[in-house]
Amino acid sequence: MSTGLRVGFVGAGRMAEAIAQGLIRAGKVEAKQVLASAPTDRNLCHFRALGCQTTHSNQEVLQSCSLVIFATKPQVLPAVLKEVAPVVTAEHVLVSVAAGVSLSTLEELLPLNTRVLRVSPNLPCIVQEGAMVMARGHHAGSEEAKLLQNLLEACGQCEEVPEAYVDIHTGLSGSGVAFVCTFSEALAEGAIKMGMPSALAHRIAAQTLLGTAKLLQQEGQHPAQLRTDVLTPAGTTIYGLHALEQGGLRAATMSAVEAATCRAKELSRK
Repeated sequence: MSTGLRVGFVGAGRMAEAIAQGLIRAGKVEAKQVLASAPTDRNLCHFRALGCQTTHSNQEVLQSCSLVIFATKPQVLPAVLKEVAPVVTAEHVLVSVAAGVSLSTLEELLPLNTRVLRVSPNLPCIVQEGAMVMARGHHAGSEEAKLLQNLLEACGQCEEVPEAYVDIHTGLSGSGVAFVCTFSEALAEGAIKMGMPSALAHRIAAQTLLGTAKLLQQEGQHPAQLRTDVLTPAGTTIYGLHALEQGGLRAATMSAVEAATCRAKELSRK
């Protein structure tokens, strides 16, 4: 546990709750050391259920906590940063999980020399299986990066990257959750079409994705190698793969990541 560390959340939506839950469950911080703010009680009730403190004042979070995670909607964040800027001190480490808001924008809206980091999380943080990347601003050093990485590993995998990779991560892993769910749904529906009950098909499809992901991680193999291990000459898998290639699955998936990344870059420019 990070002794004495108080962690604040400005914004109390699903991602903020997921990160807070991961930190508390992993014993990184005590629930009573977490303070979250939001305009209404709609989401704050989830933080209170975890044993955290809550407030409607964003400035109070900054005045009470040295590490503050901003988890507001991207379009709201600039106004929130201007609001809290007067109470930001040299003691603060400020972290943004807002998609499309660059480090340079964060630094422009905050006092000179503020230590700022940017994190791109994804929805599986809710079950502590997130895939996250983080990038640091000009004034955040290795100590701040290590502290944040240590905390966020309670929610899954977290790697430090150049900021240029953050928008790509959004396309690959942030939006990628929806792409994988679409594939899982399609897998199950194929089985339903062939006569399997819906609930059973969806359970098996999800477990197939989970097991395959674990194999890829634990074996350290390239996906093509694992795919080859499943193939037998004139067997069921090669017939199925042929159908996928005819349907353009590979190209469509690459285009989906490209489109989502380009949209993330577009939002960053705005």
